[in-house]
Amino acid sequence: MHHPMKTLVLALTAAAGLALAIPATAGQIEQRADSLVLHDVIRQVNRYTRLTMFDDVNVGVHDGIVTLTGKVTMPYKRDDLGKRVSRVPGVKELDNRIGVLPVSPEDDELRYRIASAIYGNPSFWEYASLANPPIHIIVEHARVTLTGVVRSDVEKVLARSLASVFGVMSITNDLKTEAELRAQQPPG
Repeated sequence: MHHPMKTLVLALTAAAGLALAIPATAGQIEQRADSLVLHDVIRQVNRYTRLTMFDDVNVGVHDGIVTLTGKVTMPYKRDDLGKRVSRVPGVKELDNRIGVLPVSPEDDELRYRIASAIYGNPSFWEYASLANPPIHIIVEHARVTLTGVVRSDVEKVLARSLASVFGVMSITNDLKTEAELRAQQPPG
């Protein structure tokens, strides 16, 4: 059973304005209720202090059913997030699909080398100074996925290039630009 879902990457939440007009139909009322739940769920996830640049969590809401996806470095993070989210008012059901990355000293080493390469580059110093840097580095069996939001296509390409450190088997660049994020948001 597949439902169309509003899905936002947590690193993108700063730009996620979800103001909607006063609803006139049942569908619009449900959509507004989902947008309020989404806002509250994202706030709860963002307040979870144990998430790092090496974790990636996505949130979707449809008819009060919240779906969490992504990857985290420790099982307790998945479980803690599930508990936090299930307590949000308006959450009818939680589908926690967050995966846990395998324990791997080699992957840990790659995480830190890639983070150092990206955030040590002068182009990304401003991002590095943020409490929650926007580029997330997910490493699983030497395969790297970059997620989050950057300002431009040039930054997307540069981040991918910097992530190409020795030992990386493949890189998936899922970074979005601020313009791409705005284009994805529903009108309202």
